[in-house]
Amino acid sequence: MLPEAPALVAGFGRGALLTPDGELLTLPAAEIGRRLRDLAPPLLVHGPATWKRLGLPPGPACDLLELFAFCRPAQPAAPTPRGLAIALDREAPADDEAAAALLPELATDLLRHLAHSRNGPLNRDAAPLAAKLGAQIDWPWAASILAALGQPEARPSLDPLKVWRRLPDWEDESPPPPPAHTPITPAEARRRLADILGEGAEQRPQQSDYASAAAAAFRAREAQGAPNLVLAEAGTGTGKTLGYVAPASLWAERNGAPVWISTFTRNLQRQIDQETARLYPDPAERRRRVVVRKGRENYLCLLNLEEQTASAQLAGMLLPLALVSRWALFTRDGDLMGGDFPGWLAELFGHHAVWPLADRRGECVHSACSHYKQCFVEHSIRRAKTATLVVANHALVMVQAALGGGEDGRPLRLVFDEGHHLFDAADAAFSADLTGGETAELRRWLLGAEGGRSRARGLSRRLEEVIGDRPDLLMPLEEALQAARALPGQGWPSRLAENDPRGAVEDFLHAVRRQVLARIAETDAGYGAECDVHPLNPDLPEVADAAADAFARLHAPLEVLRARLQARLEDEAEDLELGDRIRIEAAVRGIERRALMPLGSWGAMLKALRAPPRAPGTRPDMVDWFALERREGREVDAGMFRHHLDPTEPFATAVAAPAHGVLITSATLRDAGEEEEADDPDAAWRGAEARTGVAHLAAPAIRAAVPSPFDYASHTRALVVTDVAREDFGQIAAAYRALFTAAGGGGLGLFTAVRRLREVHGRIAEPLAAAGIPLYAQHVDAMDNGTLVDVFRAEEAACLLGTDAMRDGVDVPGRSLRLLVFDRVPWPRPTILHRERRLHLSEGRPKAYDDALARHRLRQAFGRLVRRADDKGVFVLLDARCPSRLLAGLPDGVIVRRLGLRDAVAETRAFLDTAPG
Repeated sequence: MLPEAPALVAGFGRGALLTPDGELLTLPAAEIGRRLRDLAPPLLVHGPATWKRLGLPPGPACDLLELFAFCRPAQPAAPTPRGLAIALDREAPADDEAAAALLPELATDLLRHLAHSRNGPLNRDAAPLAAKLGAQIDWPWAASILAALGQPEARPSLDPLKVWRRLPDWEDESPPPPPAHTPITPAEARRRLADILGEGAEQRPQQSDYASAAAAAFRAREAQGAPNLVLAEAGTGTGKTLGYVAPASLWAERNGAPVWISTFTRNLQRQIDQETARLYPDPAERRRRVVVRKGRENYLCLLNLEEQTASAQLAGMLLPLALVSRWALFTRDGDLMGGDFPGWLAELFGHHAVWPLADRRGECVHSACSHYKQCFVEHSIRRAKTATLVVANHALVMVQAALGGGEDGRPLRLVFDEGHHLFDAADAAFSADLTGGETAELRRWLLGAEGGRSRARGLSRRLEEVIGDRPDLLMPLEEALQAARALPGQGWPSRLAENDPRGAVEDFLHAVRRQVLARIAETDAGYGAECDVHPLNPDLPEVADAAADAFARLHAPLEVLRARLQARLEDEAEDLELGDRIRIEAAVRGIERRALMPLGSWGAMLKALRAPPRAPGTRPDMVDWFALERREGREVDAGMFRHHLDPTEPFATAVAAPAHGVLITSATLRDAGEEEEADDPDAAWRGAEARTGVAHLAAPAIRAAVPSPFDYASHTRALVVTDVAREDFGQIAAAYRALFTAAGGGGLGLFTAVRRLREVHGRIAEPLAAAGIPLYAQHVDAMDNGTLVDVFRAEEAACLLGTDAMRDGVDVPGRSLRLLVFDRVPWPRPTILHRERRLHLSEGRPKAYDDALARHRLRQAFGRLVRRADDKGVFVLLDARCPSRLLAGLPDGVIVRRLGLRDAVAETRAFLDTAPG
């Protein structure tokens, strides 16, 4: 039973409307709005996006995404009519009218699927939940769902929201025995790869060669601190994922310890997880052997879900909480960010409906939580200990290494895919920020909510079961909480901007702000700005000392509290229950990581301000600077920043050296320009070793390079447009519009600045829509990056605009990506940190240092175009100033042509209209 409703699909300023009596119309937005006033709420896909594209105010609707999330939870679908059709094994509609006609059939398919699975154990509470949604918020799908479930008279109930009652408990197991160290030979790696691919698979010699080379990382280590290192560059199309999964999985199975595979982007993390289905086709075995690990903030927190469910605002949150609860029953691992969670739920209901459900504020109470035994994070940690492959990300691996191993311990074998990002990942992991935002966050972590609607739990509440009424623990806790009031409190950004700081830390931040404003050019007034620490303004040493004293007064009682809690673990070892021991260990770990470590770093930074300025030209270990952060012209933060000059040094020491084997791999490890400029065949490899930290390790790396099997000369074109003014938004937008139209969609536009992206989007969205080309954009559309990529992949005629994240994290094979347009050369930003690295890490060749960074980004972008042997695409750079040396990084055989826009448009149209070859 479907609602009697029209079906609506939106274009830009116009849309297709299927009326209840079967009339199919294409109308301007205003006319659609007028007709809808006399009709029932329409069937549509993604209400917020639909109304925005039509330029109409949001109205009631029967959103098929809500129905999909209820009927097929934890299953992927791009949030468009075409995306839903593909997810439901329907032929994708050719245009908006066909999509509108298809919507009622898609709704029927979803309800039919629910009817067929209604007796499954996970659908046991679906009917009372749907009845509650119908009774309390008049959800338009409730009656149809109850009919499909065969329970039209079901009684409403909130019990189905309490999913923790239905989730399995994790079980502790005995510690695993120490792993063996049996090596994997190249021949064994090749055989395992052949087994994974199966009989009749396409022969890919490069992939087998790559697996052989990767096997060297799985030999027995011969000396402490000297891991077996392999630095392997594998061109796009080599099949490197299965190439390293082959020896990695064999080593893990043979030796009884997991291999950790680390990526930089969530997209690749998800792709690797999907690829392992080739190795373990049985879903149950795959779940046991392959575990995806992320930071705690990525997972659904059941305690937060319970608190949200019980909140006074439940009526407005009932539907999103119901759909999240449905997902929680079906999800593989509870990952809210990039796993099987439909990211578009946050777009339908607002990020406030989803973000508070994860522990993004470090408030986990661990074993004191009533849902500890069902916790998704604890499940993943325990599964990872006995897994074959753990698919993690660079940030988690590095942060845990910096903390001495973290919750997962130190992996013996590591594979770093997207190895070209190790420098950036290490830079983020091993840096320190003494800012208003960071210090205010520490205050919130210690004191909890101080007014407003925040549900933040403070340290006192989190430790109440650990501390009880023991005076030896209560006294340092109270002293620490009193000292925490010296940290910035509510309203601190306004006080800084209004020259009204309160307390020693705000005084320091205010003085930093004054120095930054005094040192920058007036033309930087609307943007974030920074300045060198030295020479210090006269007032800064005094306020810095006062802030350091405030941090010391907070650090001292917290250190006492940590030490006394640690002593309980030793002094009361015989009497402590297991749960109490876990609580105390978690409390000690939390105080160390969330408070003592940052306080120690901040104190060291402030102490460094008293040191004499560094002599000009001397190489620093650390780079310090002051900065003022603005967003859309508004000041949002200020502070002092400290980064390692070369962050691969702590990476090598803390992450790589303790491991027994490390494979660092990417399609773009080396810089093609280095070899040409230095006339040295080893120069490119030395550059790769410097950027990945290999140069700081005791043992040399085995170098391997496997070329791409793709014929780039035949399947791609590279064009530099010579007659578009870089600073003229009208000309830039006209170029994007003409090129996207010539390609018929399938275009990815990359920008070096968000402002330029938004300007171009505002000028070309409507004319492209009129040509039948939907345009989506990062920083414009209310979708996260993963959802935008899913939509772009599903919509062959669509185009997408984005910045760095789209350059590095997009994997879209086929016709959905056939044109890539870069707005200008992606030179590195001229920051103080870059200035110091350019000066001291460039080996006296600062220009070559900048060239290498820009060349690498262009090469990464070009690599998005061809993901399969039959792909073809055009790369266009709208920057006549691009030096030819920057294009040396493009694949062999690609000839770069410099053309006017008219000829570039004609070349694009002609090439994409012809078959490859």
